Amino acid sequence: MFNGQLAGLIQLDSLAKTGTFGIGPLEYLRGEVLVLDRTVFVSHCRGGRQHDRGARAHRARSFFVHQRVQHWTAVELPDSVVDLTKLDAFLTLRYAAAGTPFAFRVQGTFASVDAHIVDVPMGNDVNGPDDAHRHNKQYHAEGRIMDIVGFFSTHHKAVFTHHDANIHVHAITTERDWMGHVEGMRFGARTGPAGDSHACAVAEHRLR
Repeated sequence: MFNGQLAGLIQLDSLAKTGTFGIGPLEYLRGEVLVLDRTVFVSHCRGGRQHDRGARAHRARSFFVHQRVQHWTAVELPDSVVDLTKLDAFLTLRYAAAGTPFAFRVQGTFASVDAHIVDVPMGNDVNGPDDAHRHNKQYHAEGRIMDIVGFFSTHHKAVFTHHDANIHVHAITTERDWMGHVEGMRFGARTGPAGDSHACAVAEHRLR
């Protein structure tokens, strides 16, 4: 990004294989990409918001992150994990000592999710994050059941996590009609109907 290199370097159909999970922006920063167990989802901003399922002809940017996951390990989230910041802190406390990045998933009802879709107009110069993010389109959802796909690492700030975080997260509704890069989220009720619980899992075989 700092060199203005926005062309796609990763063909998404090469990642669309069973067990593959991944997140990142679309080439030229014109949308967001989520690979959920081989299925490719792309969010564009064209006349509002459009969600394309199985858009394998697209190419992802060079800082796309993905992992082939063979097994997930269930992890109990403490009641203190109520938002994105607390989730980051919990994963950091529990896994930082291992020193290896990994994918994780969280499923459940979320009280609120704030997300963006990158939408840099064609022809605009991008020489860093500020140039890229000033064109973001912001979206908000409340009380939706979602699949959260994220990646954790204490060694990849400004590579595939934010410069001030150890996680990078995308969210998609179970109806597959809303998807984006998560900026903030609040968990729903931790007790009650089954749909209100939150199931968290981390990949057993870590990224290397």
